[in-house]
Formats: sequence, C-alpha cells, structure tokens
Amino acid sequence: MSRTLVVLGGSGDLTGRLLLPGLAELEDTGVLGDEMVVAVSRLDWSDEEYRDWARDRLAEHAAHVPAPARDRLVARLGYERGDVTLAADLRRALDRAGEAPVVYLALPNTVFLPTLEAMEQAGLPDGAVVAVEKPFGRNRADAEQLNAVLHRLVPEERVFRTDHFLAMQTVLNILGLRFANRVFEPVWNGQHVERVDIVFDETLALEGRAGYYDTAGALRDMLQNHLLQMLAVVAMEPPTAIDAAGLSARKADVLRAVRPPADMARDTVRARYTAGTVEGRELPDYVAEEGVEPDRGTETYAEYTVTVHNWRWAGVPFRLRSGKALGHDRHEIVLRFRPVPHLAFGGPDAASPDPEPDLLRLLLDPDRISLELNLNGAGDPFDLERRSLDIELPPPRLSAYGLLLEELLSGSAALSISDVEAEQSWRIVEPILAAWDAGEVPLLEYPAGSEGPSPVDRRAVPACPASR
Repeated sequence: MSRTLVVLGGSGDLTGRLLLPGLAELEDTGVLGDEMVVAVSRLDWSDEEYRDWARDRLAEHAAHVPAPARDRLVARLGYERGDVTLAADLRRALDRAGEAPVVYLALPNTVFLPTLEAMEQAGLPDGAVVAVEKPFGRNRADAEQLNAVLHRLVPEERVFRTDHFLAMQTVLNILGLRFANRVFEPVWNGQHVERVDIVFDETLALEGRAGYYDTAGALRDMLQNHLLQMLAVVAMEPPTAIDAAGLSARKADVLRAVRPPADMARDTVRARYTAGTVEGRELPDYVAEEGVEPDRGTETYAEYTVTVHNWRWAGVPFRLRSGKALGHDRHEIVLRFRPVPHLAFGGPDAASPDPEPDLLRLLLDPDRISLELNLNGAGDPFDLERRSLDIELPPPRLSAYGLLLEELLSGSAALSISDVEAEQSWRIVEPILAAWDAGEVPLLEYPAGSEGPSPVDRRAVPACPASR
C-alpha cells in the first residue's frame, strides 16, 4: 500500500538537511513506489515555490544522489501552508494526504504536545502512523503526557519515536556481532568487561543551530537519547527475535536497570567551549555565538558515568560523553576487557611494562570494528606487542535517515524507541539536570580545539589513533 508522508515542519533545517536527502536515496533505489510527500509550514508558499526550496536543499545536502532521482522526488512534493498547532490547518493537510498517512513531526520538541493535541482534534484516518523526532519531550512528565496523547491517537505499534543513531551501520552491527557469533557473547558481561565508554566527540560547533541548541545543551541533545540508546543496544539481553517487539522489550529492560550517578560531582562533568581554533577555523566563545543567552549556562560538553543493576553488568561503569568544538572527531563504543588473571610474560627483566588489556572498538563514521590484542613480538618472541585486528565496513546502502524512512514507510518499528524507553531515558538524566541546575556541579570551560575540560579523567580508554 502506498502512503503519503506528511512532514510537519516541512521547511525546517531537519527536513532540508536530513529528511529530503533520505527520501532522495529511497527514490534512487526505487523504494518509494507511489508515495507522495506533503510538507506543512507557516511560510506563504505555493507547491512550486516549495519545490524550488527543496531542489536547492537537495543540491546542497544530497549531491551523492543522482540528479534525475532528486528531480523525481521534487515532482512528488506538495505544500500546505498552516499552523501545525491548529486542528483546522492539520485537517486540510490530512485531507490532501488521503488514506493511512505517515505524519512526521519534524519540529522542535517544545511544540510536540500542542501539535499532537491539535491532531487529536482533527482526527487521524485509520491506519495512520505518527513519527516524532528527538528529543522526545522536555522531561519525564512531558514524555508521559506525549505518550498518553499518542496512545489515544494510534496504537503503540504505529508510533515511531525516531533516533537515527539506531540506524547507523556500526550500531546495527552490534546485534550481529553479539548474537550471531558464539565467540563474543560468552565474554560480553561484567566478569570479563571492566568498563564501557560511549563517546561522541565532535569538531562541529553550533553551525547556526543556537536557537535549538542553547535551550537543549549537550546532555539533552545527545546523552539523553542517542548515547543511552547505544548503551541499551550494547547491554541488552538476547532478544527472542530481531523485530520491534523483541528489541524494544530488551532495551527497555536495560534502561530500567540503569541507575543515575550516585555522586554527581564525581560522576558527571559539564562544560562549554571558549574561543579557539578547530581544524583551522577560528571559533568565538560559545556565549558570543549569535542566538546564545549566556545566563542560561548551557553546556556544550556533557559526561556522566552510570551502572546497570542487573546480573550481567553489576559493577561495570558505563561512561557516556559528548562535546562540541573539540580537537578531534571521535565516535566510538569501547569495551575494555579485564586483565588476564595471571600474566606469564613480563617480570623484572621484561623489555616492556605489562600490556594494556584487550579493547574492542566499534567506530562510527567511518564504520569500523577494531579488536586490540597483545601478541608475541617480531623481535624477542617472549615479549608482547600491541596489535589491532581491523574490519572496515563497506559503505551502507542508505544513510541513517534513509534507512529510518524506509522502515517507517514500510510499517516496521524495529528501529523505533518504545514508550517505556522514552520515559526511562528521562528518569536517568533528570537527577543530573536537577543537580546541575542547583549548582552542585560547576560549569567548566575548555578552549575550542582542545580535548575538552582538563579535570576529566581520560585514563580509562585512550582514543584510537585512526579516529583522531
């Protein structure tokens, strides 16, 4: 069955930068079929004016897609002027969409609730699907309220809470690595794993997104959703099947077991960048960026360490961190294994100190898996040398948003976040936000282009040289 995709926020940055390129990829691969797209925003445009705007966005952000496919997508686009929080305006767009539309809220999370309430007044056709962007709500109470309205609109299986990190190739490969290979699953637990680091360091700064970012900050933007979802995939128990029900149930179990940091001053870090140079670009202080309100105290770097209170992971720290305007891009999940119980190599006459324990790195963008091991050296056969077994993953067929849209339009929710996951994620971070708001954790500073705030303990897992 062909569906019409109704994009609320159709002239926004997310639509132009991510959704339209993802749709162009689907057009190029023949996945779209007869689907049409109706964009809704407040701008006083005609269909043709919207198509001109979309054509420019595609030229900028989807140059990897052949021009004929981009042109075919543009021909599918329609436009409705309207306020997404008004039922009458939504009704016009839904009437144009026809039966069983997919309604995508590509909007700031501050207007999710009034939009969904207006949608409830307007009424949805049978078989409709509702997709909601991240972050899902502003806090746990807001997430619960959003879920209540969504459940009145459509059944849970027709709600798609998006998180494009779940569609990244390396994140998906965790499932295959763990559950299709006997060699890894027996050691994937606290008896063998000492700690886990989930890192998303960016050289990018605000890039014109101050209007959103200054009201969110690094914790809400990255660690409340993306990185917690990565934790859930790493730490989950084996599902009965790789489908929406199996994956969401096991991820929800993990998030229920996560405990917020016990000592906020010790186990959390918040900071923001000052002026500096990143890859030859001069950046001003964060507070001097256009659109930033300095008194908000918004962090551009966030880090916290949590534990998972279950049988598999008891006592293992999971450290999550992300920052902007840092010196190097570093996107990886690192499992640090415990040292061997007795090292026969070494001793007082050894040429080198005891080696580092094994590390399994799951690197994102470019996607790679690396296993760092200790092997006999090429010189003295009784000395150990560090070696890395690397697998470079082939380029994915679709971008993360292309894959999400393919799943969404096909009716699959395997890459969606469930209602329980959304609420549990807020449960985990709300105590951190409260401690930061109360001034229990100082707001540190770091120069743009540096490795981040200096007091942060980085001894656990050094950066992979190839990711620097």
